[in-house]
Amino acid sequence: MDFTDRTVIVTGSQRGIGRAIAEEFAALNANVVVCDLDQGAVEKTAAEIGPRAIGLSANVVSIEDIENLFARAVEKFGRVDILVNNAGIARDTLMVRMDEKDWDQVLDTNLKGAFLVTKTAARLMMKQRYGRIINISSVVGLTGNVGQANYSASKAGLIGLTKTAAKELASRGVTVNAVAPGFIDTDMTRALSEATREGLLSGIPLKRPGAPKEVASAVLFLASDQAAYITGQVIAIDGGLSM
Repeated sequence: MDFTDRTVIVTGSQRGIGRAIAEEFAALNANVVVCDLDQGAVEKTAAEIGPRAIGLSANVVSIEDIENLFARAVEKFGRVDILVNNAGIARDTLMVRMDEKDWDQVLDTNLKGAFLVTKTAARLMMKQRYGRIINISSVVGLTGNVGQANYSASKAGLIGLTKTAAKELASRGVTVNAVAPGFIDTDMTRALSEATREGLLSGIPLKRPGAPKEVASAVLFLASDQAAYITGQVIAIDGGLSM
């Protein structure tokens, strides 16, 4: 795969899965916009990724921020070809103990944010009659999970958004797909207790966590010309956990 002359925006890409996706695109010659909340942090990340990357801060819940993000990306690179909606947060607790603000914050960032960014990207991509949108959902959006009513709902909603956007944008040459990562080895999962990690691993047929790069590989495939006839699909990257 070669993404020369293609420009990709990856939200939530300062670290973790988002950063791995940005790094892999840059390694295959794409122009990469690293997007997260902190301008200094995204500039540092972009510098570490390489000369094809720039860092732009934006809050995905703010339409003004998102419109400015795309305007600056187009000013720098001329167009936006690929969007990866990766920005997300978690506020985990049992549903009966969950504060309304914790529900609202997670749904706003994970689902409303993806809607706002997708809507803005779609306007550009429809005009150029080309685009690839990949949403980072989660295995819990397929299966649900104790203590994650808000997060599961947001990721399930993202799957519905993916399928609807795929139907609406297909006639203009824009594909929309999702990947649903399972237990991926990141800073967040490394902070779990050994007992919790073992419990999670016991339900995975491949008996190991995934690597961020393995999620990135699926994203890059869906963004490539090899996947031009794939749209509206959800690929679970979970070692068989959701079977």
